[in-house]
Amino acid sequence: MAATAAPVTRELAAFTAGIRHDRLPPEVRERTRFLLLDLVGNIVRGRHDAESTPPLLAAVRALGLGAGSAAVFGDAARYTPAGAALLNGALAHSLDFDDTHAAGSLHPGAPVIPAALAAAEMAGADGRTVLAAIVAGYEVTCRLALALPAGDHYDRGYHPTATCGAFGAAAAAARVFGLDAERVADAFGIALSQAAGSLQFLANGAWTKRFQVGWSATNGLAAATLAREGFRGAAEALEGKAGFLRTYAPNPVPERALQGLGAEWELMNTAVKPYPSCRYGHASVDAALALRAEHGLQAEEIEAVTIGLPAKGMLLIGAPLDYKRDPQNVVDGQFSGPFVVACALARGHFGWDSYAWLKDADIRRLMALTTCEQDPEIEAEFPANMAGKVTLRARGRVFTRKVVVPKGEPANFLTEAELRAKFHGLCDAVLGRERAAQLADAVLGLEGAADVNGTMRLGAPLMAARLAGE
Repeated sequence: MAATAAPVTRELAAFTAGIRHDRLPPEVRERTRFLLLDLVGNIVRGRHDAESTPPLLAAVRALGLGAGSAAVFGDAARYTPAGAALLNGALAHSLDFDDTHAAGSLHPGAPVIPAALAAAEMAGADGRTVLAAIVAGYEVTCRLALALPAGDHYDRGYHPTATCGAFGAAAAAARVFGLDAERVADAFGIALSQAAGSLQFLANGAWTKRFQVGWSATNGLAAATLAREGFRGAAEALEGKAGFLRTYAPNPVPERALQGLGAEWELMNTAVKPYPSCRYGHASVDAALALRAEHGLQAEEIEAVTIGLPAKGMLLIGAPLDYKRDPQNVVDGQFSGPFVVACALARGHFGWDSYAWLKDADIRRLMALTTCEQDPEIEAEFPANMAGKVTLRARGRVFTRKVVVPKGEPANFLTEAELRAKFHGLCDAVLGRERAAQLADAVLGLEGAADVNGTMRLGAPLMAARLAGE
């Protein structure tokens, strides 16, 4: 592949610089607001319930990032823009309840949206500018994952949400700052030096998965800020001989990043999670819930369970089986097919509070009866669909359910009412029902905000009052 096979850097930079909210299709504008609402809900709850949050906050303050004017959702304190981008990004990903782009096998919102919001507070940007910037960030993030492609990237041990997300965050922040195409390209060249993220967190349920996503938001913000100030970035950062695509995957397809650019929207191919766990398990949770409801199954009746997954799903939630059957902490549970399916079968639902059942006897018994396997029928659906299958034996019979399009996927997306219900399920415990509703209204109405600083400030007093015990 020639170093200049496709002018990915130049074209994505021009696209980012030129995107305008009023030129976006109405369905893209609406979906962007919904994705923003979904991420804010994750941040609010992640600020208070994720076990990794206290040491993360302590480190941010120790590094001098806790004395500024930028907001973190769910927090009464203020931070520097870099600190806010880091915290909002890490908190958004801490529950593993954030959005998912199936074909890219990543979570675009967590790095992109915090970078856009931090940049907006720096620049005093209006809501429409921020929403357009978020779209640019999603497109850059997801298209780079497709060009790698993400499967090869995973095989090398990389976490594409963090690596591709650094470029998407840079695009979002650069668009908020109003940089021209040349300066956006510089931002990409600077982000290239910061694109990092390892899958090694799977070895022990490490919190690095959350951190590296938040750090990519900060890296993107830093790259765009440096470019804004005239700092020069590497040319051909994406397609060059030592650029992102060629060094992070063995057989990239750079032209895939540009296919349909400006006409086909990868943001519209982004799903919202109804369950707070790795997306590869969601179709199986849907299948388990359907089997339980249809046949009135009780946990004690179940004798054996098999979860059918694609190869990449096996990598993340299915193997090694003994480890996946014995989750010891929330991260283990988020990446355990046996745990999430056992919760669905035993309790009839799976939500953030389900992680209290990690040591539950009924759940443990079902996990011990569960096997995960690579299923050729499910593999054939990947990567177009994150399908899954559950086969179980009970009452002397075998029951099977295959789900091709899990709930929350673009073709089976949540309604505004369902999104608000998820938001309240996360935020009411922190903010109270009424105040959570006010925050949801403010987020969904962002396109009418003349200055995003006002919207961000609206969240803080509500949260500060709650945290003060009022």
